[in-house]
Amino acid sequence: MFATVLFPIDQSRQTMDTAAVALRLAQQHQSRLVVLSVVETEEGAMHDPAAVSQLLDQARESFEKAGVACEVIEREGVPAFVIGDVADEINADVIVMGTRGITLESDQQSTAARVIQLAPCPVLVVP
Repeated sequence: MFATVLFPIDQSRQTMDTAAVALRLAQQHQSRLVVLSVVETEEGAMHDPAAVSQLLDQARESFEKAGVACEVIEREGVPAFVIGDVADEINADVIVMGTRGITLESDQQSTAARVIQLAPCPVLVVP
């Protein structure tokens, strides 16, 4: 059912919590797992390309230790738009991502809320 799982990551604690869900989903469905990180064009934690590359390397290592191979993609831009574009490019069947604990109704500017609006496939948001 989920041949390709897209897992966008950042440096938040929620990413680590969500990784377990993405891993389980990929294992259960024997899915292709694609990990994406976006170098943001605006100042912030994800603005440093070296930090983003290191984050992707750590994610790949973590998934491989758990027995799941993954592909990594690093892009630059606005995260929500890049996530939607990459999901379309790789024909993702589902996007698995976390939220920072803000309700989607009260924060329509959150990356998760934007991805839900833009995604070409279902989005599994892990609180």
